[in-house]
Amino acid sequence: MDLYHRHSQHSDTRSGRECVFCSTLDPDFSARRPIDRMVMVKREDSASAHLTEDGYIRHRIVELKKKRVVTMPAVLAKSA
Repeated sequence: MDLYHRHSQHSDTRSGRECVFCSTLDPDFSARRPIDRMVMVKREDSASAHLTEDGYIRHRIVELKKKRVVTMPAVLAKSA
């Protein structure tokens, strides 16, 4: 390959799709840049499958928020 053509890094948006996990659980998903929404096609919806570092970090934040909601006990009502 000559110097005027880039080497394929397999991170083009053509090889990506939107992360279903983030799209269903992140209320700010539509505010993300389009490239930050994308994950690699052949991988599951995980943080490491995101094409950008910002997408990875936002995915992890959503995972941690979900985990916190599940692990926090429900607030008990005071009895008399």
